[in-house]
Amino acid sequence: PPPPSLQANTGALQLPVQEEAELSFSPVCLHGKGLTHVSEYFSQSAQRLSFYSWYGNAKLFRFSVPEDTVLLRWLLQASRGSGPECSRTQVTLHFRYGAPPVINPLGTQFPANMSLPGSYSQTLPLGAAPQNTTFVNLTSPAAGDWFIAAHLPEATGKIEVKGFTTPCAYMLQVDMFVLRVLEVSVLEPDVPTWQTISRPAWPLHTKIFVPGYSTALTLELRNCTANISVACALRITLGSATLPRSFQKVLNCTGEAPCHLLLASPPWEKWLRVTVESLSGPSARLSFQMMASFTACKPEGGSTFLAFYKSLNRSQVAPLPGGSPNATWQADVDAPALGSSCLHSQPVVREDLDVMWMVFRVLGESSVPVWPQLPTLLLFNLNSGVGSGGTLVLSLQLNRTTSTPGKAAVVLACLSAASPVLNPNATWNCRTAFSQGYPLNVSESSTEAMLSVPYPESGNWFLSLQLTCLKDVGGCAKTLVSVTALLSPCFDDCGAYGKCNLLRRHSYAYASCSCKAGWRGWSCTDGRKAQSVGTQTLAVLLLTLSNLLFLPAIAVALYGYHLVEASVYLFTMFFSTFYHACDQPGVAVLCIMDYDTLQFCDFLGSVVSIWVTILCMAQLKKMLKYILDVLGTLFIAMSLQLDRRGVWNMMGPCLFALIVMVSLWASRGVKRHHCYPPSWKRWAFFLFPGISLALIAIAVYAFMETSENYYYTHSLWHVLVASSVTFLLPPGDKPKRLWAWSRKLLCGYQICKNDREELYAVT
Repeated sequence: PPPPSLQANTGALQLPVQEEAELSFSPVCLHGKGLTHVSEYFSQSAQRLSFYSWYGNAKLFRFSVPEDTVLLRWLLQASRGSGPECSRTQVTLHFRYGAPPVINPLGTQFPANMSLPGSYSQTLPLGAAPQNTTFVNLTSPAAGDWFIAAHLPEATGKIEVKGFTTPCAYMLQVDMFVLRVLEVSVLEPDVPTWQTISRPAWPLHTKIFVPGYSTALTLELRNCTANISVACALRITLGSATLPRSFQKVLNCTGEAPCHLLLASPPWEKWLRVTVESLSGPSARLSFQMMASFTACKPEGGSTFLAFYKSLNRSQVAPLPGGSPNATWQADVDAPALGSSCLHSQPVVREDLDVMWMVFRVLGESSVPVWPQLPTLLLFNLNSGVGSGGTLVLSLQLNRTTSTPGKAAVVLACLSAASPVLNPNATWNCRTAFSQGYPLNVSESSTEAMLSVPYPESGNWFLSLQLTCLKDVGGCAKTLVSVTALLSPCFDDCGAYGKCNLLRRHSYAYASCSCKAGWRGWSCTDGRKAQSVGTQTLAVLLLTLSNLLFLPAIAVALYGYHLVEASVYLFTMFFSTFYHACDQPGVAVLCIMDYDTLQFCDFLGSVVSIWVTILCMAQLKKMLKYILDVLGTLFIAMSLQLDRRGVWNMMGPCLFALIVMVSLWASRGVKRHHCYPPSWKRWAFFLFPGISLALIAIAVYAFMETSENYYYTHSLWHVLVASSVTFLLPPGDKPKRLWAWSRKLLCGYQICKNDREELYAVT
């Protein structure tokens, strides 16, 4: 369920669609000393929504919430077109802080060992009214990047011919309003500060900076007094609200007695918001003392540059060429120096290999030492801003243990964002102050463990390791664990039946998998509806062998001495066969050349085949027919280069050729006072069957093809088109004296024929 601070209101407010912009309003003073707010407005361009089949269909919005924001309001405006193709539907929106939402509208299975960060969802129905406007409010939101992913319901899978039908336009406009406090007091550690709340409607906003290596924060309120005879009642809220779940800490204080709030594992090197509200009545004026103190954790080892240099020299892994290693050093790890230390820190180097490709390498030895006395800490720096669009993969392997056999030694690990888990007891549930981490463990019985986190939040991630002996704590001495961590665009590169796609929204890049052959899921690992190898082979055979139906058309063309048409049909059959052999989603794939080249040649051959067939039926003069064949082919090639999927690239030349053919046939029929072609057998046994097959082929291509039945409906399209060409080709005129052409090619003399005297003269 949403947190109490989240509200959704529906109203009739409509704003014009704005381009991406930012608008700041003037500060507003609220009848009080020192409390001044400023309201700001952020807008992005509207996006056209799509029906969902994979994550690339979801439209992503990214907003940056400023610091010291006390109220956040999103204005969501969904609309649809007014045409008959627009039906009632609903828009689903997913909200998340720090990274894009991880969604699963299709209910597919995720890979094993993948931990899923949640998201908050909101639905906007588009019923009888073509528009829907909704507000989503959030108080005390966390500062930083917020993401909204929007999509329509599941796609039907029907293959739409571009330009043949007009799809309905479903649009979504998202605007953000924020109310920000300008004057926020800063708490200094271990320094008592007097604070005053004049009216309950004006809560106190303050903040404190959490330094690194802080294991706990203690907030204390004392000496609370009121100006009237009422009990001093306060509500303290520590932290900011996030979605889908808020981990804010709330404490109610009553009376003058000291009130304490202990926060374990606070976020390191971040500002922490503190909000104090009065519960003593509308006219009470409260004064109190507030003090914050930290419990620091000193890492073992020398915090010197020399220690880092020694660790760097011990590393056996050199940076890859072109990499930019970013070293995050914390301390040396030669031995567990106890004393006042509370953790062992391991230096880590980050290598940026490519877009959303990062490898984290441990300096020094290849394995990380883990002790039972103190936790071992590793830091993974994802502050670059591009890591939140990929997948963080962590792998642990237990190398060896020096504990006595039979002691049931277990290495507990916790991967968390913003702050580490340093308490051994807390490692089991892996929870920090404001987030839930991801636990995993390795032991002598299970020496390997792996964890993947899709779309991790930007910031620092911490891995805490600690050795625990369940039977005898004194029997544990030391364990070596190999740690492998990397950030990749897609988990396992989407497997054998998927493709990793790099997506972009303005300047933000993220990656997602598109699956094939019936495989589904976040990483194309859900094979419940996958095509078997036999089905994939059948699809390849149908789509390729159906092109052999062009052989009868080629034979008829050669028999009628239509050599140009026969050449075009041969070209179409060859490239259509190998294009569909290369276009298959499964394992049965054969590509003899570049995929784009095969696709262009297949489309070109298909349209040119129809073009030359209709011109051949028109019975033009040979010279004019050859000119139109060449000009039409060049024009078709140009139009396909502009838009390969447009229906008018096929319909335009075909309609022009049909107009030419019908005009010539009508002209000849008027001159001869007889239907053209004059033979009824030609109409009954050739033209009517050929036209019927062509019309059926167009209906199958335009209305029946879906992603599930594509391999047999498109194969039927091949059969119908090739068969119609066989029937529609007109009978040709047998050329006279074919041997004369061969003699012309073999000798240097020109043979001229006199039609009147039937004499030949050699010149």
